[in-house]
Amino acid sequence: MRAIVALGNFGWRAALQMVRASGAQISRPTPQFGHGAQARLRTGERDVVLLGCYHPSQQNTFTGKLTPAMLDDVLGRAATIAGLSR
Repeated sequence: MRAIVALGNFGWRAALQMVRASGAQISRPTPQFGHGAQARLRTGERDVVLLGCYHPSQQNTFTGKLTPAMLDDVLGRAATIAGLSR
C-alpha cells in the first residue's frame, strides 16, 4: 500500500488510527484533515501517503464544496503516488 484516500474527517481519523495500530509512526502534532491535505506516514517497510478528500455526500456535492474536478485531483494524486497510470 502506498496511498490512502480518506473521505472526510471521520475517514481521516480512522485511517490515522488504523495506521498507528499497525505500528506506523505518525508525526506530532497529528496531521489535520483538509481537502487536499497530505501526510506522509512512516511504516516499517515503506512510507504511506494519506490524502484527505471531502466526502462525496449530497451535502458536499450539491453545495459545490466538492466538485468533480476536486475529487479527480485527489484521486489522480493517489494514483500517481501508488504508481498507477490514469
